[in-house]
Amino acid sequence: MKILKDILYGISLQSLTGDRERKVSGVAFDSRKVKKNSLFVAIKGLTVDGHDFIDQAIKKGAKAIVCEYLPEKTNEDITFVQTADSAEALGIIASNFHDRPSEKLKLVGITGTNGKTTCATLLHELFSHLGYQTGLLSTVENRIGKKVVDASYTTPDAIELNELLSKMVEDGCTHCFMEVSSHALIQHRVAGIHFAGGVFTNISHDHLDYHKTFDEYIAAKKLLFDGLSSESFALVNVDDKRGAVMLQNTKAEKFKMGIKSMADFRIRIIHNTMQGLELNFSGVDVWFKLIGEFNAYNLMTAYAVAILLNEDKEDILSGLSVSSGVNGRFEKVNNSANVLAIVDYAHTPDALENVLQTIDKLRTKNELLVTVVGCGGDRDKDKRPEMAKIAATLSNKVILTSDNPRGEDPKQILDDMKVGIPKTYERNVMIIEDRKEAIRTACNLVSDQDIVLVAGKGHETYQEVKGKRHHFDDREVLNEILNTDN
Repeated sequence: MKILKDILYGISLQSLTGDRERKVSGVAFDSRKVKKNSLFVAIKGLTVDGHDFIDQAIKKGAKAIVCEYLPEKTNEDITFVQTADSAEALGIIASNFHDRPSEKLKLVGITGTNGKTTCATLLHELFSHLGYQTGLLSTVENRIGKKVVDASYTTPDAIELNELLSKMVEDGCTHCFMEVSSHALIQHRVAGIHFAGGVFTNISHDHLDYHKTFDEYIAAKKLLFDGLSSESFALVNVDDKRGAVMLQNTKAEKFKMGIKSMADFRIRIIHNTMQGLELNFSGVDVWFKLIGEFNAYNLMTAYAVAILLNEDKEDILSGLSVSSGVNGRFEKVNNSANVLAIVDYAHTPDALENVLQTIDKLRTKNELLVTVVGCGGDRDKDKRPEMAKIAATLSNKVILTSDNPRGEDPKQILDDMKVGIPKTYERNVMIIEDRKEAIRTACNLVSDQDIVLVAGKGHETYQEVKGKRHHFDDREVLNEILNTDN
């Protein structure tokens, strides 16, 4: 139980009526999760307004209500707290309720379009290797030390986030590495969170179904850096021209990293092969298992963060050199057909282009490269033709197929993609709606030493169709086809 006035500390308070000394048993923004003596925060969402459920929350036992506008009738037995932004207040309240767990950790937030998951996972593995009890909050999974906790979103809601951070503190974690999505920043899911450091990887076309314009998307990412304290560090990739934008007006200590630009942390690629990367870090050459230039950036990021967290250079490089990467990120599927089968989460134009350019740089050009790719439903439609264009121009053959159609008609998504295919490449493109059949067809087109890239879903083990998730794992399908049919 917490005292109400204590957990309201730091919010933008407009008015308060009722007992501010009352004891609060929990915090909820979903009226269905309200329990006796809870505080209910009414948030205006995209489709539902929590203010419409205040009465329901009170009936379920809520004794305090945080809202942006007061109901017509108030109850003397209920404390009503009016604030300018309920979503922001929720984050601060959730943090206070759990005794500000982020302040008891060295929490590093990583934002950007691509590379967030790999960077966060590399850092979690590295600091675990260095002997720390470490937390991870990512798209693929959440971890408290070695224990895996299911991940439902890139960044959990404010209540779940603070509960996870609190459990990390209880379990002795000293560090946590966290993906921070643009949605989470706009929706104030990280309000009240103290970051020891913020990291920017890169930015490209994504989530414009939500942010509407690219400038709004950039501004959303920048919120992480705008909120950093003077005690924190801000680390950005200046090979992306928006890196410098992220540093504007931040109070944090500023650091730059890059491969092509002058920076505080700069590395050089010596060898880039299908077997791995050899990179030079300030005169020290190190071999890594990870593949491709994009992973050189990820390794550089992990190295720079660890240095800024005062770890030893040799220990950092030794730890990173044994990492095998992240599930569903340029993941090879071993098979008896001797085909190079790769599964990758690339679901943005930039990510798909990076993966295909990586393959192109590393292949002999004697191999056939077949790419299987789709686009998700109920998401940014503008990227669909661009994704198809990139796949067609950088592959020998392309099969357009379903990704997670969600509530949309898969045929419409494929029609949207098809528009982007240049006339001269149309003969190299097939459309097969059924994803398993598309992968099977790709495998039937290739032989010894050829390459199949299945892009878009990566680590996911489901396909979402009409609101339901059905088991589907690209890696399982490739393994089944290439090790059975050949």
